[in-house]
Amino acid sequence: MEGQLPFLLLMFAVMFLFLILPQQRRAKKERNFRNSLKKGDLVITKGGIHGKVVEVNETNDSCVIETMAGKIKIERSFISHEMSQRRNPSAKK
Repeated sequence: MEGQLPFLLLMFAVMFLFLILPQQRRAKKERNFRNSLKKGDLVITKGGIHGKVVEVNETNDSCVIETMAGKIKIERSFISHEMSQRRNPSAKK
């Protein structure tokens, strides 16, 4: 059993480094993104709907986005990513 203990510890360390740690980083990045949403951001939902954030409601963690078809109220967790930075890149000179 003593010969297997270092192997088990090494296996746990590798699992932590390659599976658990990246997932925690990704979740933290996504949480920070959702909390930084503001009025006027161009976003894409996980369902593929493109729109602009019109209202952000902090109390029930939802927001209203305006699409070409009208306004939609959705949960903030369903917003996939923001497109404002891709559309309006800042000039680097």
